[in-house]
Amino acid sequence: MSEMIGELTSVMEKRRWTTADLELMPDSDTRYEIIEGELFVTEPPHWYHQTTCGNISSLLNQWSKTSKMGQAGINPGVIFGEFDAVVPDVVWISHERLAALLDEAGHVTGAPELAVEVLSPGSENERRDRELKLKLYEQQGMQEYWIVDWRLRQVTVYRRARGRLQLDFTLFPHDTLTSLLLPGFSCQIADFFTQ
Repeated sequence: MSEMIGELTSVMEKRRWTTADLELMPDSDTRYEIIEGELFVTEPPHWYHQTTCGNISSLLNQWSKTSKMGQAGINPGVIFGEFDAVVPDVVWISHERLAALLDEAGHVTGAPELAVEVLSPGSENERRDRELKLKLYEQQGMQEYWIVDWRLRQVTVYRRARGRLQLDFTLFPHDTLTSLLLPGFSCQIADFFTQ
């Protein structure tokens, strides 16, 4: 597996990748994402990364069942264009937006209102989530972006203001998260990290 990733890395440096290239990737647990034509290849995440994703999705879906405003999904394919296709860890999208953006293959073809990325270890993974995806989500009109660090047990919240995703605050386990995007949604950050 690591040899294949090494070969892909050397090829990645020489070309601009497109969403059509994703069709040619081998079927595996490996995640392939393209941001501005750059290919990112990641291996399956840590167990606690995945349980954190499940907890967040569950909390959002509990609120969604009551509010009837939308739904959360884990690891959806989000295709913004030929050179930008990502797989956020969790998204929340309103029913209206989902109906307009879901293609026949089940991919979302525009920005959900909320994306959540749970950090994986490594400087390249952090750069992708903290810089490249933040820029991409901002350009695509995302309303909120949460970056979750399950190792440090903290959540960094970016919200759209004056046309940009701006750092709003960082929350810790004893803090409560609310959102103007999700009226009435409220949860303890500690609930994201329940094992």
